[in-house]
Amino acid sequence: MPTEVKFLTAQQFLVTTLLVKLAVVAVLATMLVRFQFFRRILQTERRDWPERLIFAFALGIPLSAGVTSRLLLQYNAADLSLAGPFLAGLVAGPYAGAIVGGLVGFPAAIAGEVLALPFAVGCGFAGGGLREMCPKEAIWHFSPFVFTGLHRYAWRFLRRFQLDWQILLIAAPLGLELLRIALGTRFGIDRLFFLGGASPGLSIVVVFATVLSVAIPIKIWNSARIEHKLQEQEKLLLAARVQALSNQINPHFLFNTLTSISSLIRSRPETARLLIVRLSGLLRRLLRSQDHFTTVRDEVAAVDEYLDIECVRFPQLRVEKAVAPESLDLLVPSMILQPLVENSIKHGLAPRVGGGVIGIRTWLDGTRLKIEVRDNGLGMSDAEREMAMTRGIGLRNVAERLRVIYGAGCRLDVSSRAGEGTEILIEFPELMVPEQRSA
Repeated sequence: MPTEVKFLTAQQFLVTTLLVKLAVVAVLATMLVRFQFFRRILQTERRDWPERLIFAFALGIPLSAGVTSRLLLQYNAADLSLAGPFLAGLVAGPYAGAIVGGLVGFPAAIAGEVLALPFAVGCGFAGGGLREMCPKEAIWHFSPFVFTGLHRYAWRFLRRFQLDWQILLIAAPLGLELLRIALGTRFGIDRLFFLGGASPGLSIVVVFATVLSVAIPIKIWNSARIEHKLQEQEKLLLAARVQALSNQINPHFLFNTLTSISSLIRSRPETARLLIVRLSGLLRRLLRSQDHFTTVRDEVAAVDEYLDIECVRFPQLRVEKAVAPESLDLLVPSMILQPLVENSIKHGLAPRVGGGVIGIRTWLDGTRLKIEVRDNGLGMSDAEREMAMTRGIGLRNVAERLRVIYGAGCRLDVSSRAGEGTEILIEFPELMVPEQRSA
């Protein structure tokens, strides 16, 4: 038997149109907030004219296309000629709302809906006027779930005669929708388009959908604003942690060097004087560099100055370097090598009788930079190595800085055997080349 075709009733069709309308609003708001320029405009409440115009046209052009599709294709769900201008005025001010109202009302006015243009512009000014009255954070707190708190707002009004701004944010689009229905009913739908219900219940649903058409974009945009602020705070926290770790290692290095100089002042004053000169040169380099990153070339040069100081203390110390030329201009965290070299000398080579060897090597392994610091000192047992990684200032500081900057993508391995020496390997996750600046 042939299948019987069932059509939606007028009431069902109206409810379906309203649901699709809310989906269109949500999709449009989500698409706009994905653009960086639009997201940037939402971050501040004080916008200059270029930003207001960008906001108005970014929102008004798609809404104008929606009105056009309603006129040409009878796609009523795409018509947001009330919610769109009101939303623009509420977020960006009365003039932005009026511009959006002009964009959405113009196609309808061309089609003969003579009340569409002044009504849409009026909705934009209404949203902008409400924005000038109420606190800005109250606007961003407006959400589709605002109806769940109506009983609290009513109780607050009855107890303290204090009207909550959320009530006004609900009442404004609600009143505009009722006004549109009244004008459309009075002058005809061919003069002002509206979605009317055949019963009071459906009229309430239409008004409710209009309020949601304003609340849903605000909720989506506010979520994007909060996410952006959290990302900025995470960046600031990361920079603060890196700065704190850098400030921790510098006094540690300075204290150890001054201790070495103090031990030579009486017995070898000329050597102590030479150490002070070398130390001043190294400190001058550190003061000149305020960045958290430096090139491998500069990092190795800083270690060379430090080793010059240590070679004066330990004349038998031998330094072996194998720095790959292609790694010299790559960026690494500043003061990342000096604590490792200092640890090798202080804990591995200084207690050893006779001379020692410390080696520094850099090379590229595919797209990853590897840096190795090794010595042939006393070495460490597994327990001592674990203590150095958790309690020692030098190794712990380097490991923490790498973790904060690179996360799990950077690897620091410490291998050591008692009596044979220690080898520290750092593997960086990606290569960065600084921009070349002309003089």
